[in-house]
Amino acid sequence: MLPPLFNRSISRWARSGFALSVLASLIVMMSGLGSRCGWWHFGTGFMFLKWGVYLGLLAVSTSLIASIVTRPSGKRHGFMWAILGFFISLVVVGLPWSWLQTARRVPPIHDISTDTENPPPFVAILPLRKDAPNSAEYGGSEIAAQQRTAYPDVKTATLNLSPDQAFAQALTTARKRGWEIVSADLKEGRIEATDTTLWFGFKDDIVIRIIPGDKGSRIDLRSVSRVGRSDVGTNARRIKNFLDQLYREPD
Repeated sequence: MLPPLFNRSISRWARSGFALSVLASLIVMMSGLGSRCGWWHFGTGFMFLKWGVYLGLLAVSTSLIASIVTRPSGKRHGFMWAILGFFISLVVVGLPWSWLQTARRVPPIHDISTDTENPPPFVAILPLRKDAPNSAEYGGSEIAAQQRTAYPDVKTATLNLSPDQAFAQALTTARKRGWEIVSADLKEGRIEATDTTLWFGFKDDIVIRIIPGDKGSRIDLRSVSRVGRSDVGTNARRIKNFLDQLYREPD
């Protein structure tokens, strides 16, 4: 059981390290939550995130010193608080660091399609994107080349189902993924939806195209971010997760 944090016997290093780690975690958490709730622009949220990480680094250092000062063989107390602060601050720093490493590995694109030669177009969603910084028009061969290099497994799916059956299955899967369905046009074989990211609340738009194939139906997806030059792999991951779930749906 942890001793009371503000007990006089607890080292100031341990108290400071733990307090800094908690403050850093709150700043990092609020950076995205505030953007999602509309309290501030996502650019402000990124600024909070950056300073939260800086504070987290300070907490790591302070807690590390505290763990040495309060080691069990020493005279000062608070070792468990120091260890707790150290691990909290490691998480605070580690998560953004892992995202940064991902951003460095993937190309700075935000438009992913299973068909880069003839990507499915948006129709019903276009009015919702009228103020979006990112265009709904596909970027062309340069974007396609970057995608093929980074995400070679993002490909057209095939189902041994009629187009109507495949449409129903795709629509069911989209709803199970929690996407907001904007349009479901069976006649055109097109489903359009919006997915909202968990932390910052970014809006990404998806279009699904279902057409007859040689054996059953061909399903193509396109996922496009409304803001941001790079999606840090989010759109490709969304498409792959959707297709994985689509194949698992009962025929």
